[in-house]
Amino acid sequence: MLKFIKQLFTWWNGQTISTRISTSLFGQKVGVDEFGNQYYTTKSDSNNKQTKRWVIYNGYADSSKVPAKWHSWLHNVVNEVPNENASSHKSWIKSHTPNLTGSSSAYRPLGSLGNKTGENKSEKDYQPWNPSE
Repeated sequence: MLKFIKQLFTWWNGQTISTRISTSLFGQKVGVDEFGNQYYTTKSDSNNKQTKRWVIYNGYADSSKVPAKWHSWLHNVVNEVPNENASSHKSWIKSHTPNLTGSSSAYRPLGSLGNKTGENKSEKDYQPWNPSE
């Protein structure tokens, strides 16, 4: 019952009821990424309209949870559906990480007010210009 109420009133916790209905009527599942996000495109028709592409997030809807290869497919940069079995994985490609801004795991460089690593406050990484020197 709680899941139904969430789907009825919230869009950030997965798909809403209207998205579920339109996906079941007009969508064709194309694939799933390593995070469990499901990707859809409009069912082919004879009107030669441009197909629409969308994602149903697994859990909280955050666009930074979409890997780069699926991002390029969603935005019509490539037409080939990303394949997990493809041998295009290079040794220099890092695994996808979502945007951590605003969380406790966010990057905080030395000298920032949010960095609580206990660095010595007396050491400055910035030396102001002194005209008398």
